[in-house]
Amino acid sequence: MSLQVKNLCVAYKTVTVLQNISASLPAGLITAVIGCNGAGKSTMLKAMAGLIPMSGQMHLGGVPLTQGGVHRDIAYMPQETSATSSLTVLEVILLGRLHSLGMSVPEQMITQAYQALDAFGLSSLQARTLDAISGGQRQLVYLAQAMFRNPRVLLLDEPTAALDLRHQLLVLETLRGFVDKTGGIVAVAMHDLTLAAQFSDQVIGLKDGQVLACGAPCDVMVPDHLRDMYRIEAEVHRTAMGHLQVTPLRAMN
Repeated sequence: MSLQVKNLCVAYKTVTVLQNISASLPAGLITAVIGCNGAGKSTMLKAMAGLIPMSGQMHLGGVPLTQGGVHRDIAYMPQETSATSSLTVLEVILLGRLHSLGMSVPEQMITQAYQALDAFGLSSLQARTLDAISGGQRQLVYLAQAMFRNPRVLLLDEPTAALDLRHQLLVLETLRGFVDKTGGIVAVAMHDLTLAAQFSDQVIGLKDGQVLACGAPCDVMVPDHLRDMYRIEAEVHRTAMGHLQVTPLRAMN
């Protein structure tokens, strides 16, 4: 199974934001979406989630996805998670399965919600409201909610942006466990290129709303592509553990 995107285009009035995006996101793999600010990363994920008007075709496991509506098999987490609420952290997690909730919540579902919180070290916060936790903690709560839905496709826009180093690694390690266990499809917009290279199986590099390069991290994260995408000079090498490391050297004029 894979999520196939063909000729995806998005325009706001007369401004074209994405143009002819075509890509395959395979099951059981993590795809990192990279590119400078304004390259189209967030717009691409929103379009794939069915949240904004777009043209083109999408197929999930060979089945066409209809346009103009949120797709139940796809969970999306936006970059902006600053919204507060008087709901408790546990209640927010349970809303991830709103379509399954009735007049009462099954005990098994509550147990699974606790497990989702525990995966991100949030168990101690389960009775607190979103108003009473930090921005980074809210980001983890919304990510836990997205994963609690048990989606076939998980689209995440900068899920590590507000997190400290330990929680960045925890999130990415949890995503790796998710795809290994479920065979799900994960696409993650990221700015940290070294972490993207370490945890992704495939990288889509965007420039000006188009795909500049797509492939394995070692094929996309090369100095020439980084120069085109980010207007920087960068050094790329492998660490002693075999991971790619991207070191920015200077901004180009």
